[in-house]
Amino acid sequence: MRSLALFFGLVAGFQAMTWAQTPSPPTAPVADAAGPRTVLVLAPSAGNPRNSEGDFIRLRDGRLLFIYTRFSGGSSDHDTAVLVSRVSHDQGQTWSPEDQPVLANEGGWNVMSVSLLRLQDGRIALFYLRKNSATDCRPLLRYSADEAASWSEPLEMISDAETGYYVLNNDRVIQLSSGRLVAPVALHHRPDWQRPDWLGQVMCYCSDDAGLTWHRSQNVLQGHAGGDPAGARIAAQEPGVVELSDQRLMLWVRTNAGEQYRAYSTDRGETWSALEPMKVASPQSPASIERVPGGNDLLMVWNDHTDRAVNERTVRTPLSVAISRDDGSTWTPARRIADDPQGWYCYTAIDFVDDLVLLGYVAGRQAPGQHLATSQITRVPIAWCDASPSAGTATAADHNSAQ
Repeated sequence: MRSLALFFGLVAGFQAMTWAQTPSPPTAPVADAAGPRTVLVLAPSAGNPRNSEGDFIRLRDGRLLFIYTRFSGGSSDHDTAVLVSRVSHDQGQTWSPEDQPVLANEGGWNVMSVSLLRLQDGRIALFYLRKNSATDCRPLLRYSADEAASWSEPLEMISDAETGYYVLNNDRVIQLSSGRLVAPVALHHRPDWQRPDWLGQVMCYCSDDAGLTWHRSQNVLQGHAGGDPAGARIAAQEPGVVELSDQRLMLWVRTNAGEQYRAYSTDRGETWSALEPMKVASPQSPASIERVPGGNDLLMVWNDHTDRAVNERTVRTPLSVAISRDDGSTWTPARRIADDPQGWYCYTAIDFVDDLVLLGYVAGRQAPGQHLATSQITRVPIAWCDASPSAGTATAADHNSAQ
């Protein structure tokens, strides 16, 4: 996650930036009928310096619900924030004009970072972080049995005995084909530690009863250069998980080594292999990966830095998409969704609507106070995302040169 103070270096993405209160200008929508089209811009305003980290859910009546984090009083990860929503009645083409309240601030600092799931029993699960302090940031779960009209009292996923500063990104909790829930987290501080570990200790919390009870995975992952346990420690932060075609799980993390790293589980998240390089060039910024419905293809959204030297992989632009047909071993050439050289793109939520993919992501600017200030929703044809020669689509370079 992100923040100003050095002590909260992880949440700043380890970037040195000054958080000002000047609202950032709205990002101009993309008008490309054959490719990405931005349909909603959530720009900051007076008293609302930041909008970020949301997720989608399709309601029974066909509406799409997007719940996100609305900040007030400041734009750092530890400023006051609440959860609010927007709704679409037309498959994400247009969205309601005003925020609707979902959850008031119940934390010492804030509530943020939403994941939404349709459980196998039909209820909707709302996951979010409640931030109380530098040593108490834990995910909670609420249920809705009336299509998000109301929510249950919260359930703590991590007990008081394991209190710590855990990072659970938005759109990260998954439901396996078996029904098990898996929540990947990175632990960075605990009350009994003398100092925080901003490099990160990665683990998963799992539930086999629709979220009523949770247990931690058996081993804790740390990042090491080159995937060598004897190598120097590197950052392993903001993990995500996806179920593969053979029911293995793949976990990935952002690092400060110029690429994403990954690990595998063959026992539904109980144990994990060591983190290893994923060969996906990236700055220290989270990737998002989900399975395309109706098959085994994976879709990944991230900041593609394939064309940059490792020491130049520092900024969160461009925002790119690619497809994998072999469970993440290889990926099609990247296509650029957004490529403003001064942009700052990250924290992408993914949802599929017919032959389109909806992306909700931070679309900020590389200016004081604006990195995480603005979010937007963009609709992209799934077929457009595939730049492989066999797909018959233009490459990312072709697309960008035409803009």
